[in-house]
Order: sequence, then C-alpha cells, then structure tokens
Amino acid sequence: MTFQFGPPIDLTDLPNFTQTDLRPRRPVFVGRVSTKDNQNPCSSLPRQAVLASERLEPGEEFIAHFWDVESGMLPPELRGLGPQEVYEAIGVPLPRDGGLQDLLDRAEQMGVTHVLAERSDRVARAMLTSLTVEHELGMVGVEVVYANEPTGGTESGRLRTRRYSQVDAEVFRTTLMEMSMGGQIQHAIGGWNHGYAPYPYIAVIDETAPAPARGRFGVVRPKRKLAPHPDSRRFEAARELCRLRREEHLRSGEILAVLAADPDRYPIEGRWTHTRIEGLAANPKLTGHQVYNRRATRTGRPGVSRQNPVSKWVWSPEIVHEPVISVREWKQAQEVTAALRAGRREGDALVRIRVAAGQRGLAVTAVSTGETHATYLIGGRKVVLPSPVPDAVAQQVIADLEDAQ
Repeated sequence: MTFQFGPPIDLTDLPNFTQTDLRPRRPVFVGRVSTKDNQNPCSSLPRQAVLASERLEPGEEFIAHFWDVESGMLPPELRGLGPQEVYEAIGVPLPRDGGLQDLLDRAEQMGVTHVLAERSDRVARAMLTSLTVEHELGMVGVEVVYANEPTGGTESGRLRTRRYSQVDAEVFRTTLMEMSMGGQIQHAIGGWNHGYAPYPYIAVIDETAPAPARGRFGVVRPKRKLAPHPDSRRFEAARELCRLRREEHLRSGEILAVLAADPDRYPIEGRWTHTRIEGLAANPKLTGHQVYNRRATRTGRPGVSRQNPVSKWVWSPEIVHEPVISVREWKQAQEVTAALRAGRREGDALVRIRVAAGQRGLAVTAVSTGETHATYLIGGRKVVLPSPVPDAVAQQVIADLEDAQ
C-alpha cells in the first residue's frame, strides 16, 4: 500500500528514510506439468518460465529453475523421485536444478529471495499444499510471486485474488478426481481390466471395445479383458488353492507346501509365496466379475496402499470373463480367512493327516470333492474321507501311514 501523507519537509536524505533488504535479489523459477502424456513439457514449461519472468525486475535473471513433471495432487516429497536422466530424456529446453521439494530443502542455503511461478496451481492443486509451501518458504524469508496476480492495490485485494485462485485449483482437482473415478467405474462395469492380470488369466485387447474419441490428447491405451492363461493348469491350481482355504481351512504356509510339492500340476514363475497365496485367495476377479477400487493407492505415503472396505468395491453386473470359482465360494473363502486371522480354525484333522504325510515325504492331493466326501491321493494311494474328517478317521489314516513305513 502506498501512503500519500508524507512529512512536511524533504526527509529523503535521512539514512533510515527507507527500509532496504540488505540481501541481493535472487529469484528462482518454479513450474510443473501434470504428466509427459497429458501436457507437453517441452512447450509448457518454457511458456511458464516466460510468463513468470515478467515479474522479474529489469536486468534480472533466474538463478535456478525448479520444475516437475508430476501430478499437482502429489505433495512435494512424492515428486521428482526419478533420476535426473529421466528429465534429461524428455528434452525440455530449460535447465532443471531440481523439483519443488529440492527448492524447499535448498532455498535458505542458496539465498533465494523470490520464487516466481505462472500461477498457484503450478505449485499444487491442493490448497493446503500450496499454503504449506508458501509458509515454509516465508519462514526463511522467501516471497512467492504468481505472475497471474495483479500488481499494486491493497494487500487484502492481492491476498483475496491468491486465495480465490487456490480455491479454484482445489475445486478443479476435486472435479478431475470425480470425473476420473466415474470413468474408472464405467471401465470396470464394461468388463475391462485394471492393473495386472491375476495368476490364472492374461489380459487381451478387446477388439470390440468402442473406439476412443478422435482428437483425444495423450496416449490411447487399448481396453483389455481377462482371458484364461494358455497354460490350463493355472486355472486348476487357482481352483485348488481356493478349495484348500475354503474347505480345508489351511493357512498360507500349508497351502504353499501343497502347491510346491507338485510343481508339474501347480506351475508358477519363480516360487509360491505367502503373499501370492493370500492375494489370490482374496482376489474377487476369480469369480468372473471385474472388480475395481479394492485398494486406495493415494495414502500420502510412497509405495503404500490401503485396503478399501468391500462396500466401496465396484463389481461388474455380469460375469465378464471365465470364472475360476463362484461368488458364493469366494465369499466362503473370505469367511475362512477372517476366522483364521481371528484365531479360529476348523478342519484340524485333515491338517494332521497332511503333516503326517509330509513327514514321510508324501503329498496329499485332492482328486475330487463332494458334499459329504472327498477323494485324496496320498502318495500313490487313493483314500476317500468324509467332510469334515472326524478325529477318529484321521487317527486311523495316520496309523496306516505309520504302518506303511
């Protein structure tokens, strides 16, 4: 604000007439584009730098350039984690001294006095993030300047313009998230797959999918549906894994032992692990339905996702690929898993048979199952057992194994 009421005589020759910053001005540029696909960094970032440079004083230049090719929804600490070679490969005709987090870490050390950006959403689309950045820089005496803000006038007017701009950025961010979620839901309802194909499937391009809109900007990713893996043994392995959990109430280590004992029947790249077994037993895509939103990946912690409650999952109304198990069988497996984690366990008699057979180097393999009985192959011997297995029957089978030694 400019004061119009000065002293009655000329006092400009007094040493303290004006307050001066003893530090020389050292401005830096801050920029951001969402991704290399949705915006062209080679044109957007130089354009941002030109607009921001209009707030430089005559003869000034930026002492450094900090920019990211990241989503504005990410906090500073999750940006710019790739090596410098990645940014050099993009070919942006603008030097890069780091990203936004690098600026926050080095601003005081570099003696930065001003941070210039095209507008506030180039710092972040979330208002809290941009306010936090401004606060952290302000604590070390750095002023943040946005080129789209008016000059002159009152401080309250400038602040109102800035906050309105930050609110607009956050509303736009929320709108984008809503539209994106809506699109992903329709993607799942249509039967198209998200992420990696589960163990018994492969993802194949759906040639019948609607063609993308003409003139759509960015990389067009073909829609894919799940199809059975060329190795049909994988379907049987996944079905047996789920049965072992659902009917025999086996823990992952016990299922692992069963599958690993017969690699020809239950093939796997590398080896079976506890994580693979638990993940496959819990995967609802084995029911033939496409399911989306099982995990929340934006948790604020790098590399950490969170399991969403089942009530938030999105299921395709119809079966869209060949099922391994029914929805009812999948539900039963989840109930058994919950019971095992709570410390409850059924089917211990069959577990004792498996342990006794394993001690003698024999695998217990289910040949067929019914409502009241199941047929198992123990070593080279076929045994029919009731479901569930009574303790007396289990003890007799174990005794027979001992006698056979």
